[in-house]
Amino acid sequence: MIIAPDPDAPGLSQPVTGVDESGAPVTLPVVTEKPLTLYLNRQEIVTSMTIGDWPAELAVGYFLNQNMLHDDDVITGIDHDDDLGVVIVRTERETDFEAKMKRRIRTSGCAEGTAYGDMMERFGEIRLDPDMRLRASQLVPLSRAINTTPSLYLSAGAIHGCVLCDANRPLVYMEDIGRHNAVDKIAGWMFLNGVAPDDKIFYTTGRLTTEMVIKTVQMRIPILVSRSGFTNQAVALAREAGLTLIGRAKGKRFIALSGEHRIIFDGDRTGDDIADTVSAQRAHNTSWRGDGGAR
Repeated sequence: MIIAPDPDAPGLSQPVTGVDESGAPVTLPVVTEKPLTLYLNRQEIVTSMTIGDWPAELAVGYFLNQNMLHDDDVITGIDHDDDLGVVIVRTERETDFEAKMKRRIRTSGCAEGTAYGDMMERFGEIRLDPDMRLRASQLVPLSRAINTTPSLYLSAGAIHGCVLCDANRPLVYMEDIGRHNAVDKIAGWMFLNGVAPDDKIFYTTGRLTTEMVIKTVQMRIPILVSRSGFTNQAVALAREAGLTLIGRAKGKRFIALSGEHRIIFDGDRTGDDIADTVSAQRAHNTSWRGDGGAR
């Protein structure tokens, strides 16, 4: 793995004392939460609550995923002041997002993730690599490698993880209190290091929402995997974009609701069996009618 979490890094967590269910004293690590204000050139854009690591990558990734930075933009400097909690990203292109700031909407992401109405500006124009393939058997060792990596999630909890992978191994593992921040850190890292997305897999510990699908598509990564479940709008957007969307990935089991053509079914079950499961799940989802969240 190129970048892995460091749960012992200074400032990411701190010991807190309390008592357990029997009244016995306990001390446990609790993740740090601090504000970080992001500027693009001279304009303040947003303040995010974050654990505080990888601030430059977080800022660049956020601006990319909000369509405030373009793929061909040249970044002339990134300034970070930890004491003030500020990151300033400077570009050759002059930017002015005063009007865009008035059109922001809240998303379903944890820690009150924020997106803008025109996040969808380029969504329909993006074409994901149709030739990328994922063997079903690869998900087991990939998930095991991610889930056994030392992390703040394992040591302290209350945090989300996102992982950039190739077909055989995790490459970059980022964590934060909001999964949207973890996604943005990876997007920023890829941009700053010139990493191609077409042959990559994106793994998240959280649920598969519209924000996760939109950001994965904007990053041009063709496969998104989670051990959690889906929202209906996330599935609709994934199908529109041709994104391979895999959820409930635990052990050898998973459900794919979009982009099944990229999956090579080489596990214990046959490809026909899994395809039948996917078709049945789709039929169930189509016929399901909710009433206040209950059947």
